[in-house]
Amino acid sequence: MNSAYLASGPTEAGDMTGAGAEDDIPLGERKTVTDFCYLLDKSKQLFNGLRDLPQYGHKQWQSYFGRTFDVYTKLWKFQQQHSRQVLDNRYGLKRWQIGEVASKIGQLYYHYYLRTSETSYLNEAFSFYSAIRQRSYYYQVNKEDRPELVVKKLRYYARYIVVCLLLNKMDLVKVLVKELSEEIEDYTQRFNTEDQLEWNLVLQEVAAFVEADPVVVLNDENTVVFTSNRLQEGGVPQLEQGMVVGQLTLADALIIGNCNNQVKFSELTIDMFRILQALEREPVNLATTTSKPGTLEPSEKPAKRENPHKYLLYKPTFSQLYTFLSASFKELPANSVLLVYLSATGVFPTGRLDYEGPYDFGGVLTNTNRDVVNGETVQKRNQAQKEMHCLHPGDLFPFTRKPLFVIVDSSNSTAYKNFTNLFGQPLVCLLSPTVYPKSMQDQSQRGSLFTLFLYCPLLAFLSVCGLSSLRQGLWEKAEEFLHKVYRDIGQMITRSQAIDQAFLQFYGDEFLRLLLIRFVFCSATLRLHKLFRESRSFPESYPQLPKQDTVESSLLQKHVLELAAMLDVRSLFWDGTLDVNY
Repeated sequence: MNSAYLASGPTEAGDMTGAGAEDDIPLGERKTVTDFCYLLDKSKQLFNGLRDLPQYGHKQWQSYFGRTFDVYTKLWKFQQQHSRQVLDNRYGLKRWQIGEVASKIGQLYYHYYLRTSETSYLNEAFSFYSAIRQRSYYYQVNKEDRPELVVKKLRYYARYIVVCLLLNKMDLVKVLVKELSEEIEDYTQRFNTEDQLEWNLVLQEVAAFVEADPVVVLNDENTVVFTSNRLQEGGVPQLEQGMVVGQLTLADALIIGNCNNQVKFSELTIDMFRILQALEREPVNLATTTSKPGTLEPSEKPAKRENPHKYLLYKPTFSQLYTFLSASFKELPANSVLLVYLSATGVFPTGRLDYEGPYDFGGVLTNTNRDVVNGETVQKRNQAQKEMHCLHPGDLFPFTRKPLFVIVDSSNSTAYKNFTNLFGQPLVCLLSPTVYPKSMQDQSQRGSLFTLFLYCPLLAFLSVCGLSSLRQGLWEKAEEFLHKVYRDIGQMITRSQAIDQAFLQFYGDEFLRLLLIRFVFCSATLRLHKLFRESRSFPESYPQLPKQDTVESSLLQKHVLELAAMLDVRSLFWDGTLDVNY
């Protein structure tokens, strides 16, 4: 996420200037100031060097991050010990400058979360950002006639909002957005700046992001209840004793987004945001995993990685995507899986060919190069040539040398039906519908229905039934019922005699198990829904699932209709026993 309003350049931590004549400072206090200046300069140097680290690969950055954390730990503790006695009086240390150090530490934890995918570091970032606000470190900034200091404060708010979004603290997000709006209004009125439109766009993006969920859950006081959809303890059906499944573990995931009209904040589309959380565990206890500001080590470091490592790639070029794919492939541990999630515009083949190879079915567009001509947006491409940034199924063939799990949410997802498993390794592709009923198309800006099913099946079920709100008690009852449905779907997958072994190879991993179960539930729901009548409106997979054992199972159809009856939307679905031509 590298948008301008989240950028942190070399100027952000370099505004402190000495106060008083050096000769007037006693020797001991002079040493304190000298040591502080050294730590401050060293911290700036290391922080600014983070941008030079490769964005891909796990090993290159770990030692550098460790050194940076160490210096910031010393700097934070140093200013705590000496700020009142010496630094305030002799150095002229101001509260916003302390806040700037705390903000940098929050950024470090946030970037560490992005690198490791461990939510404990996200909680640490929240702890520091929260302290900045509670202690009003930036309060005096508005009284100084320096617009660059106000920009520091605005960027802090933007980063804080991103962290709160990822932690599903939506009530706090709304408060922060209101405060940010007031800060932006004050900033634009006081200074004649050129970035007013950019900051107003920030407000519009985050407001749309918060309102993206199609359904709200209401408690008895008619207050919206926000629920987390990360993997929770007991949230996935357990393996039955004696069940023969693979021992593979999801280690890396590339999450790619390029949907131009979809809600986004920073460089995170709503689809990317949802699948990101579907690949993370809920922290065991938020109250005990976060540290107090000043404690730079997470209080509970996980004994082993709890979540797969993830790369978030917003509109990557083909070369960028291939670089990240290659790095993940290279560092993938033994008995591990690489997941590739694509939420992007479809690219379709033009004309008919005598021979249809892996590059002749089109693919998905990961980056859209556009230019403005006479006020109109024109895509830079020669229609007679293949799109440069289209990811074709054949582009992924080299990476099938290791276990590969692909999810394609696109208008041309079916291009990946024509996959070829050249190396005999486990390979599964889950493919979205390519056509939706018009009423569903109108909701596409708020995210894809297919990804919504993979993220939160109940939310998607309610959305496809046209419900916009639900009482908390009924939501919890429906969720409890779905847990039973998931167990039954799991048994359908593992007990089927006709299922491809690739599905069973991936079923041992809890994240992939839940994705497979949710995929089957999505397929069964859409097949029974009266609005979904075209075969193109149903999800597909490579290899194909045995329909009678899974997505068209009479037991699963019964469950779907029971859930519909529970929610009083039974009339929207066909009778499960009806023989419908797809």
